[in-house]
Amino acid sequence: MDKPSESGSLDGETCENTASSQRSPVDMPRIERAVREILAAVGEDPDREGLLETPARVARMYAELFSGLHEDPRIHLEKYFTEKYDEVVLVRDISFNSMCEHHMLPFSGKAHIGYVPKGKVVGLSKLARVVEVVSRRPQVQERMTETIANLLIDELDVKGVAVVIEASHSCMTIRGVRKPGSLCVTSAMKGLFRSNESSRSEVMKLIYGG
Repeated sequence: MDKPSESGSLDGETCENTASSQRSPVDMPRIERAVREILAAVGEDPDREGLLETPARVARMYAELFSGLHEDPRIHLEKYFTEKYDEVVLVRDISFNSMCEHHMLPFSGKAHIGYVPKGKVVGLSKLARVVEVVSRRPQVQERMTETIANLLIDELDVKGVAVVIEASHSCMTIRGVRKPGSLCVTSAMKGLFRSNESSRSEVMKLIYGG
């Protein structure tokens, strides 16, 4: 019979964890109970010493990895600066980590974001913050790419947006076909970058060189 652990169990959680769950939109005790069930289901003993605190660790990890579910990325695009600039603005190599919603395994990589302003520019760090928020959700790379592009089009009223994301998916590298080193590349071209081939070519050269 399972016995309660100090880090949370099927039978009860500590006061500390209960208080934490009240502050957080994430149901931490529920995650802990689920992790104990998974450990038992795969044939492990969730009460052995090495696993006693694992449910609590996993709950804290999920709260961090899925924090984007409870944040609106648009808030990072609310503040902008008026500038008479109508050429490409590009931020390359924005690193991110996300979680594939199909197998609940991480994928990580880099996002490249370019846009042509129409009188308004946004702080460069804000683009990285948008990537951070959008990536911290159960996600697929295709939707993540499209979401970021649409946010910039809608919130900044720009002439064009180009988003390119490169990522390695552990659901492909450590399980299934098991092909380490493989890379998935997705792109979303909006406005000027979709309608004008030379503009699209320009931003791709800025991203990849050559």
